[in-house]
Amino acid sequence: MSDMNGTNEGTGVNDVSLVGPDGGETIRLGPTQMRILEDGSTTGHRIGIGEITLAPHTQGPPQHRHAQHDEGFYVVSGTVHFTIGQTTHAAPAGTLAMIPPGAPHTFANLGDEPAVMLNTFTPDLYVQYFRDLRDMIAGGQEMTPESTIKVMSRYATVPAADFA
Repeated sequence: MSDMNGTNEGTGVNDVSLVGPDGGETIRLGPTQMRILEDGSTTGHRIGIGEITLAPHTQGPPQHRHAQHDEGFYVVSGTVHFTIGQTTHAAPAGTLAMIPPGAPHTFANLGDEPAVMLNTFTPDLYVQYFRDLRDMIAGGQEMTPESTIKVMSRYATVPAADFA
């Protein structure tokens, strides 16, 4: 019997990854927490999955576009406000937002309670972005819109201000 701590044993075709409620890799980014549930190592890098917890009254990253991956957000609890270009959508629990490459987007928790989202990256390349932000902060650099955009640029992601 396993404790579901998120470890993966063996290298056979039938290997699976089970990540329990206390498993995964937790990354704290100011008022936001990312818990990496699948970093792509089990899926041949086809998909990465994380759980994002946004503290109340928390803005997400600067609005941006990804060039090389789709991103999905499933709101588990709370209400998340997604801004797509110049339009903001209130997304209560049970809402799925799928963001294809090229679509400008950001998100925020404007409410008084934490909001939790399941976040997917197809393929998984953007998982490392969160690790890089963690390492940047651990190295003493403040997380600002400018420093965040610099890290994003390593992953075919650019700021979006023109809303084309």
